[in-house]
Amino acid sequence: MGSTSDIKNNLVMEFNGNLWKVVEFLHVKPGKGNAFVRTKLKKIPGGQIIEQTFRSGEKIDDVKLQATEMTYLYSDESHYHIMDNETYEQIALDDELMGPVKDFIKENDIIKVLFRETTPVDVEVAPHVILEITETDPGVRGDTASGGSKPAILETGLKVTVPLFLNIGDMVKVDTRTGEYLERIRG
Repeated sequence: MGSTSDIKNNLVMEFNGNLWKVVEFLHVKPGKGNAFVRTKLKKIPGGQIIEQTFRSGEKIDDVKLQATEMTYLYSDESHYHIMDNETYEQIALDDELMGPVKDFIKENDIIKVLFRETTPVDVEVAPHVILEITETDPGVRGDTASGGSKPAILETGLKVTVPLFLNIGDMVKVDTRTGEYLERIRG
């Protein structure tokens, strides 16, 4: 059990019977009245985002989660199969849990799975991933880095907007928090 002074980014708390991760927070001390904490919370699993305000000093039920590095093996129609890197134990995660990160992972990628006791509750990936462009319109001679942009589909099925000079087979860095193209990676 903690209080609002313990609120920080990535803190996981139980609120209204569900687990929520703090995405943003702001401690506010108005000129009149009591201080409060304004938060943006993300439901785990699920990804629903809500805004919630807590009075200063209010008790919160923070939850300790265990993070385990695991390897993503493959997916079938309904599950994503992953393996613990230390014990080689394999588990299957459902689409709801993998939903926010499934467009950023490919076979044999390392992911971080957060467990509450023995139950997986969230999956995290690196802030940036490098993926190959598999579909896009061909680049035209004379297109420059400062030119326009075009849609592209990456090897995981993720759709991003890339500069005109990129072609099929190019490797690009993508921000996993926003899903946006960052830069081309030269091999």
